[in-house]
Amino acid sequence: MDFLVLFLFYLAFMLIGVVTICICSKTHCLKGLVRRGAQIFSYIIPECLRRAMLRFLHYLFHTRNHTFVILHLILQGMVYTEYTWEIFGLCQELEFSLNYLFLPYLLLIVNLVFFALSCETNPGTITKANELLFLQVYEFDEGMFPKNMRCSTCDLRKPARSKHCSVCNRCVHRFDHHCVWVNNCIGAWNIRYFLFYLLTLTASAATMAVVSTVFLVQLVMVSDLYLETYVDDFGHLQVVDTVFVIQYLFLTFPRIVFLLGFVVVLSFLLGSYLCFCLYLAATNQTTNEWYRGARAWCQHCPHVAWTPSAEPQVYRNIHSRGLWSNLREIFLPAVAHYERKKK
Repeated sequence: MDFLVLFLFYLAFMLIGVVTICICSKTHCLKGLVRRGAQIFSYIIPECLRRAMLRFLHYLFHTRNHTFVILHLILQGMVYTEYTWEIFGLCQELEFSLNYLFLPYLLLIVNLVFFALSCETNPGTITKANELLFLQVYEFDEGMFPKNMRCSTCDLRKPARSKHCSVCNRCVHRFDHHCVWVNNCIGAWNIRYFLFYLLTLTASAATMAVVSTVFLVQLVMVSDLYLETYVDDFGHLQVVDTVFVIQYLFLTFPRIVFLLGFVVVLSFLLGSYLCFCLYLAATNQTTNEWYRGARAWCQHCPHVAWTPSAEPQVYRNIHSRGLWSNLREIFLPAVAHYERKKK
């Protein structure tokens, strides 16, 4: 049971770490911790190695590259290989429905389609040719998006809700965020594909978790394992309980149980992020606007110290027009429709 306990502690530690990072990212706590951690490591790691690490991190997160796209496809391939090699064949022996077993593959095909669309679709790049068109789409709130602002890099007037992406080196209309997993910005013209990609990825992980769980439960039921007895460390005869069954499954099907743990955690993380993205879509916000609005809200927090020159600003979302109008704006962006008609 030591391995099982350690594995559960590992999963709990990972989940707590992710939640802590998400909470701290809304304040300056995370930046302070990173800065202090960097100072400590600067005394330990040689300068040449430190520079090499910084160059590598800059390449990964601050330049367009296909590293995370390849990593994404490798991880997805490994998960589906394990599912095909282990679970699919064993489930067939237990006479599972083929429709049930092929559902993860169907979701994989749909997911790869939307993954490719998220990678390759223009997110809404602002150029000299369409600058005036984008300036008319959203009104300026004179707070987060003041009027007559120019991008110093692109030398363009900045439409409301746009942002210059330092990774892609372009201004993007209704900028949401830059996603390293698709190696592209997420903006007005590909946010719908990104949402479907995220939805199908979450569904495929959840479906695989359900199939794996049902397989293990069915295996225990067919083998009548729960009716067996065993001798404990003290020589006493004990009835098989849930803990013993889990330990038995760990020892008998370690790869399947590890896959189950992985897809369960993945389903939880992806599902949480999907709910967050759907909330933003329903309220007509972008990740960029939510983050900047959260920073403005934190200026009112008494536990955060601000300089006297930093006057607190209250962010007010002026772009929300109701649930259905907000969703229609996501899935039927007006400017993209206009551009297609013009062609």
